[in-house]
Amino acid sequence: MNVRRSAAVLAAAVAVFGSAAAPAAFADDAKPSPSAALPSGLYGKSDPKFDGVFRQSYALLAQDTEGVKPAAKAVDWLTGQQCASGGFAAYRADSSEPCNSKTAVDSNSTAAAVQALAALGGQDKTVKKSVDWLKSVQNKDGGWGYNPGLPSDANSTGIVVGALVAAGRNPADVKSQDGKSAYDALPKLAMDCGKDGGAFGLADMKSGKLAPNADATAAGVLGSLGKGLVVTAPKKSDDTAPKCAKPDTATQAASNGVGYLLDTLGKTDDHLMSSMPGSTDQPDFGNTADSVLALAAAGQGERAKKSAEWLAENSADWAKQSGPAAYSQLIFAAHAAGLDARDFGGTDLVKQLNATGPAPETSSESPSDADSDEKKDDDGGVSVWWIIGVGMVAGIGIGFLYSGNRKKQQP
Repeated sequence: MNVRRSAAVLAAAVAVFGSAAAPAAFADDAKPSPSAALPSGLYGKSDPKFDGVFRQSYALLAQDTEGVKPAAKAVDWLTGQQCASGGFAAYRADSSEPCNSKTAVDSNSTAAAVQALAALGGQDKTVKKSVDWLKSVQNKDGGWGYNPGLPSDANSTGIVVGALVAAGRNPADVKSQDGKSAYDALPKLAMDCGKDGGAFGLADMKSGKLAPNADATAAGVLGSLGKGLVVTAPKKSDDTAPKCAKPDTATQAASNGVGYLLDTLGKTDDHLMSSMPGSTDQPDFGNTADSVLALAAAGQGERAKKSAEWLAENSADWAKQSGPAAYSQLIFAAHAAGLDARDFGGTDLVKQLNATGPAPETSSESPSDADSDEKKDDDGGVSVWWIIGVGMVAGIGIGFLYSGNRKKQQP
């Protein structure tokens, strides 16, 4: 990813393509320079500048979900990225240098790290510091933006809710100085029924006006239901299509969002599509995986399973290109749909994920198998598509990371 690329270009790609677009759109910048040595504890071989903490957190959480104990140095690398304030930036090349006012800490990296470290256990102090930091940057409306000071958005608020729950906090009790919680903010980010279909919205960069967006909707549904990235497949499936109504509560906003996802997925054989002006529509694997989590969380087990089965048949090339966070998303989707992540369309997602980083301490595969897969799948990939997407959702754009306005960011 080149700094010279404008926020407008990035925002347009994310707004149109969704989470699956960036690997192809920015492939020329995905690899680090030959002289750039990546930390041995980091998952993925691509430049971690925009998603190092995010993809590491996803990888560790996905491993834990499948009963794999991550390598100690992988966990140490993640905890070492934390700033003294408790916040995490997307990536700090030299974690021995203290964070300062120019360190671009963000809610998404921090919330992802909390979900991973809380699941792994033994990281209570690190988790508490991060939760305290998240509380300190909560917006007055009860939600969170990507960076401190940005308007609340569904993606950021949703993943923070997941972090609070993982840390043992009730999101309803985590209130802003105006007495608002995430459950007050999320309905405000939901759209009306009718032409908007009850979706959660993505804000336009210029006008700030919300537009229906599947990625924001999946995150908004999870947040409104108080769920994180690890969703247990429902024992009983309630596949009744919900009726859309005024989103005056988080519960109703979630119900409306589920209806939007069901309708959108139903139009394209159980998966989402993305498009970009001048190009043909393409399957949107990342947002489809996110939708599986949202549907499963809402009890829509059969519909979640259908989309997960579509992913099992079609996502192998995308995951190989996109790297550890993509493998992790598929593992989360398989778990939520009650499928086997170790035989996902004939692919062992756990084995493939393990091969993108340091060998885990415990795993069902042999070290030789992991080493062999690492040689075969050396490109690693980068999940910068997701981290850029949530950075845009507030309508400010990733350009904020490069601006001189750091006054609202905390080290």
